[in-house]
Amino acid sequence: MEDVTYKEQLANIARDYYLSNLTIAQISEKYNISRYLISKSLDEALSSGLVKISINTPIERNLEMEARFKRLFNIENAYIVKDADTSNEDNENIVNFAAQTLQDKIKRCRTVGVSWGGTVMNTINHFQADVRDDLIFNQIMGDNLKYSSPSGSTPLVQKAAAKYGAHYQTVPAPLYIFNDSVRENLAKEPAFIPAFSTMSKMDMIFAGIGTLASIDTIPVWKQHKAEIFQGVDPTKIVGMLYGRPFDIDGNILNTTTDKLFGASIDTLLAVPSRLVIVKSKFKARPLLGALRGHLITDFVSNESIANRVLMEMES
Repeated sequence: MEDVTYKEQLANIARDYYLSNLTIAQISEKYNISRYLISKSLDEALSSGLVKISINTPIERNLEMEARFKRLFNIENAYIVKDADTSNEDNENIVNFAAQTLQDKIKRCRTVGVSWGGTVMNTINHFQADVRDDLIFNQIMGDNLKYSSPSGSTPLVQKAAAKYGAHYQTVPAPLYIFNDSVRENLAKEPAFIPAFSTMSKMDMIFAGIGTLASIDTIPVWKQHKAEIFQGVDPTKIVGMLYGRPFDIDGNILNTTTDKLFGASIDTLLAVPSRLVIVKSKFKARPLLGALRGHLITDFVSNESIANRVLMEMES
């Protein structure tokens, strides 16, 4: 218990110094601790890993290719970082740049919608700490039930909110609910009203793009694909976005049989800023479909993936 209390004090001192920009003298007076012990606490916070300081070097972008994508798809923002020497560096650059870009956008937001996925989780992990007690992160759809994965163990809205000392709202129910009556009535329950009422007020959404194969990674959804994609020809599914399947032209394929528990597709497409992060070459076709269907307003990717999108267009 004493160890937890001590770590909390270290965290509070570090927060005051690094985020609130208080001087050592001011912190010393606030906690009635000598300046020497404040300095020692800041050193310990760094050496223990409680505080991490990173310097983000500028990531180069292909501005010419970005302008081409904006013309081709009438998209608000195309962020295309230049290719690195290795795939690991590519992934790191995309996630780093996505985190920086999102945090810049979040400065102008009050309510931010968050989806599921490893890419989204990695991006949130790259957020720099800030303080925004007027900010809400809102889960846009139910739980993916991916409890064996770090991206499913804790609601990502909670992880994002922790970076800002902000508020968050979850949707503690399965991602898909097959009984139409249960799904519709559950959204009216008091426990879900805060999240659902906030969905129509979101300033921005950020998400990753999935493929049909992503459904197979979760046993319960793999076993019930027929119910999830009721009336949908699986050969037409090029990708998954906001939990829904879409084709190469960006048409949502299950609008009349949608079993997802969360924000409706109309609510999501009304959000003014919808950014996706794409760091896999196997997501080029899904990205093309999302762009053609205007399912997104912004994307972050790299030159290799962007070139694959252009090749898919030609084929």
